[in-house]
Amino acid sequence: MRHGDKQNNLGRKSAHRESMLANMASSLIRHKRISTTVAKAKALRKYVEPLITKAKDDTTHSRRVVFGYLSDKEAVTELFREVAQKIGERPGGYTRILKTGTRLGDSAEMCIIELVDFNEAMLAEKSEKAKVTRRSRRPAKKTGEEAVVAEAKKPAVKAAKKKAEPVAKADSVEEVAEVKEVKEAEEVEGSKEVASEETPEETK
Repeated sequence: MRHGDKQNNLGRKSAHRESMLANMASSLIRHKRISTTVAKAKALRKYVEPLITKAKDDTTHSRRVVFGYLSDKEAVTELFREVAQKIGERPGGYTRILKTGTRLGDSAEMCIIELVDFNEAMLAEKSEKAKVTRRSRRPAKKTGEEAVVAEAKKPAVKAAKKKAEPVAKADSVEEVAEVKEVKEAEEVEGSKEVASEETPEETK
């Protein structure tokens, strides 16, 4: 019984399973993506990612260790030359599993497993997408000398506003009084002109 056995044997003996995973790993390294079942892809990810990490150190010993797992010279050469250069700065997570639905024959969950750094379409989309940030309506905070100057101006501005309000009211009252005085003066002058025009006619 498989109590506490976390390894998925995939319905195969150990020799068959190791041979299958080595073959799938070689195919993944050569073609950069393969289609398989989700169960096999998860087992393959545990198998191939330590080998990719080993490829970061390009030494004779590392090549011999990886060749002991893959038994494929072409795949080992591809791994150490091309793949290792692209994943040099990545600290892990070299593969991605994309589920593609179920298989018609037995409804097994199918997926595509690929090397992350070799999917040019996804990399292009990520580079094109701009960073979206939430913008508030508040004005940007002032820093340095601008903030000090703004703080110093605040009390002066408040005092000026307080003084400006009554002055404005007074100005408006004075303006009204001035307008009334001008109108009254105009009326008085008009009445005088009318009286002066009437008097010479009467004398004649």
